[in-house]
Amino acid sequence: MTRSPFSKSLSRRNLLSSLAAVPAVVLLAACSDSGEKAEAEVVKPAAPADPAKPATPAAVQAPEAQGTVDMAALLKPGALPEQQLGKDDAKVTIVEYASMTCPHCANFAETTFPELKTKYIDTGKARFILREFPFDPSSEAGFMLARCAKDNYFPMVDVLFKQQRSWVGGNNTKDALLQISKLAGFTQESFEACLTDQKLLDDVRSVQKRGADEFKVDSTPTFFINGKTYRGAMSIEEMSAIIDPLL
Repeated sequence: MTRSPFSKSLSRRNLLSSLAAVPAVVLLAACSDSGEKAEAEVVKPAAPADPAKPATPAAVQAPEAQGTVDMAALLKPGALPEQQLGKDDAKVTIVEYASMTCPHCANFAETTFPELKTKYIDTGKARFILREFPFDPSSEAGFMLARCAKDNYFPMVDVLFKQQRSWVGGNNTKDALLQISKLAGFTQESFEACLTDQKLLDDVRSVQKRGADEFKVDSTPTFFINGKTYRGAMSIEEMSAIIDPLL
């Protein structure tokens, strides 16, 4: 897909003012075609041959990997500390590159991730690392606020994904984000201080650039599971089909 030009050209000084002017069509185009394809290809239960008998769900095959990366290189420290859930010694490592304004990323966060966390992360079988890959100023702002939330990074990301429709593509993204941030404990002053933090914005963009340059990320969501590349949002059944053989 073609990347939004905003992330390349936007200066730090005007990030706040730009949030009220980003076209909704740009924000909603932040995901990849592969994300749409992944949603369309989720295997559904087969229709019963006999109406008197319950249907048996068809087995879900693991999606085919779309490449590989060197895990040692992937896990080298970057510009920002890793945001991780799960144990360091888990058998499976999942790295997701996401955009806060990507509908497919939000769909994964709402429909797949809770069960992924319960089934694999909380049980010590997998660790999950989320990395920023913003395509536009609004996504940059969302990730910056999550970083400024410190220990509440994942709760803030979760809220922003769940409320994505309320702040992405609206008439005034800044005000919408401010209202959400206040519920998370931000003040007007801390909100503006976060979004005018020059180093933080540079670091978020550095995470994106590294993903694109070193690991060929060009769409969201992109997952690396024990070094194999998968593009597009996946169901828990698809992720289980990938993970279970690795345990």
